[in-house]
Amino acid sequence: MAGHVRAVRLLITGRVQGVGYRDFVRSEAHLRGLAGWVRNRRDGSVEAVAAGVSDSIDELIAACWRGPPAARVADIAVTAMDAADAALLGAEFAIRPTA
Repeated sequence: MAGHVRAVRLLITGRVQGVGYRDFVRSEAHLRGLAGWVRNRRDGSVEAVAAGVSDSIDELIAACWRGPPAARVADIAVTAMDAADAALLGAEFAIRPTA
């Protein structure tokens, strides 16, 4: 279903901090017209929340596996989000402070 809208939370582990990963995710999300945010976590992982057309979400997840050149992604945990929570994301994709 190309037109189906969904939202996901991604928890990305590996060498994903200090390598431009958040900027990479924001750029990839913008290219696909997705809303949401990305942030570093104190445990060394990166967390992202994205909402948009299902195919675009799948493309973002594939891009997150590639990451920027210096990144080494070990795992991406994908969790579906409730549609009501996704509606709170607005229309932009932002970098948030570390949490």
